[in-house]
Amino acid sequence: MKILVTGTAGFIGSHLAHRLLDRGDEVIGVDNVNDYYDVTLKEARLARLKDKPGFKEVRQDVSDRAAMAALFEEHKPERVVHLAAQAGVRYSIENPNAYVDANLVGFMNILEGCRHNQVKHLVYASSSSVYGANEAMPFSVHDNVDHPLSLYAASKKANELMAHTYSHLYQLPTTGLRFFTVYGPWGRPDMALFIFTKKILAGEPIDVFNHGNHRRDFTYIDDIVEGVIRTLDNVATPNEQWSGQNPDPGTSMAPYRLYNIGSNNPVELSRFIEIIEERVGRKAEKNLLPLQPGDVPATYANVDALIDDVGYKPATPVEEGIANFVDWYRDYYKL
Repeated sequence: MKILVTGTAGFIGSHLAHRLLDRGDEVIGVDNVNDYYDVTLKEARLARLKDKPGFKEVRQDVSDRAAMAALFEEHKPERVVHLAAQAGVRYSIENPNAYVDANLVGFMNILEGCRHNQVKHLVYASSSSVYGANEAMPFSVHDNVDHPLSLYAASKKANELMAHTYSHLYQLPTTGLRFFTVYGPWGRPDMALFIFTKKILAGEPIDVFNHGNHRRDFTYIDDIVEGVIRTLDNVATPNEQWSGQNPDPGTSMAPYRLYNIGSNNPVELSRFIEIIEERVGRKAEKNLLPLQPGDVPATYANVDALIDDVGYKPATPVEEGIANFVDWYRDYYKL
């Protein structure tokens, strides 16, 4: 298939592009390669893709309406995986406008491109952060998520609502994937695993928020990519049993679906740090700090819908995933 993937210089997007190309798909990769974090890392991810048959790199911003319309018109992708976004909960407090441009305007341009070019399926990245103040564990796609705790979370919830509108009005099949704390080789430098590994190896203290009592459903990158591909191949369909008298948030009478992709096995941050210490061979010096504004204390994914519809559940143990990351980090930075 010809697949448009946005965010191909990013962590998840670059891994996904590799998998799609390896199975014979053609990938049009879109990324503006912004400087939210280390551009050289993004360039290194792209460099690994450039020589692969079937890959076409396009450097542009998804929030550029005219450029995105022209891109869709030129390439006519059959399916779209939209991963490009302004990420980060804490950064959304510092720079909220970046989230409106990338996550709202950008998503609108993707929806319009899909609508006008007969795209067969749009799969897009949502986030576990949409669960916000919801404390019913494990988080289910059938739960209400109307109480986000950060603008980042609100922008992802807005994406789900916008997608539903297009599924309803134009019968565009859309699937939203709520990712749960993705980690692994080629990961993001603003994420805890990257920061902790870097500082522990350098003998520097690490900031541990919520005194290490955070619980996160850490999900390995290969599991995320497998989930994305399975849902991409499983085109969203209407739920024939859906009722407006008792509306299910995770499905619809339109071709619209939501799935959690998480390990279904939350790990305490303090244990996560211990595993890093074991792999690095050095103890961490910790600055224990309170919960940060916008953060949620725990995430835990109910993945029943993913299992029922596409027969998949993430399974990589956190010990294995961290070992793979630390090995990659040492090799990439020659440590």
